[in-house]
Amino acid sequence: MTAAGAAPVRIVVVDDQEVVLAGFAALLGTQPDFTVVGTAENGAEAVRICRELRPDLVLMDVRMPVMGGIQATRQILADTAAGPAPRVVVLTTFDLDEHVYAALSAGASGFLLKDMAAERLFEAVRVVAAGEALLAPSVTRRLIGEFSRLRPLADAAAVPLTVLTPRETDILRLMAEGLSNGEIADRLVVSTETVKTHVSRVLSKLGVRDRVQAVIVAYETGLVVPGFTQ
Repeated sequence: MTAAGAAPVRIVVVDDQEVVLAGFAALLGTQPDFTVVGTAENGAEAVRICRELRPDLVLMDVRMPVMGGIQATRQILADTAAGPAPRVVVLTTFDLDEHVYAALSAGASGFLLKDMAAERLFEAVRVVAAGEALLAPSVTRRLIGEFSRLRPLADAAAVPLTVLTPRETDILRLMAEGLSNGEIADRLVVSTETVKTHVSRVLSKLGVRDRVQAVIVAYETGLVVPGFTQ
């Protein structure tokens, strides 16, 4: 439910299949803390609508005509002239989809399978809208690890982990295991607030938006070896 005085999460839904598009929009509309402010059937239309409406969150299909979800995600997240860019959650049919990895690398805050339960969708939208990233499901970590394993490692110098302190490096490694702030706090025997501070510093020093992006850096720089996480 919406907290007293809190504005509903403003959402744009993007999918080239009319039935899927209408279904997601109708489903999200049943929640009092969500408002679907627009829909789009391709990435180019999504970029235009997001520029005009400045939603809080975009549910983005990957494979679409005119402009795909990856390019659209990159453009939407780069367009910060009128204020903070919305968060993007990728919708896909297959959990191990190379296009999903590319979308995460482009800045998406996570991904969801199209056949998920309604409650899972609602929970995910609330989590991402609150500034978190969809890292809890083990499939997300598996996807990142799998595609990091299959593709050459990025140039580690592009994101020098030496900017992190030893404790911040430990925090990043535990983030890559998919641990929440509370779980990291228990593991390191510190307060949750201390962990939040370290996580914020890690994101800032690496120049990334959220935990998903930080985990990608952890894999691509070799800090975490694919297969390390459960």
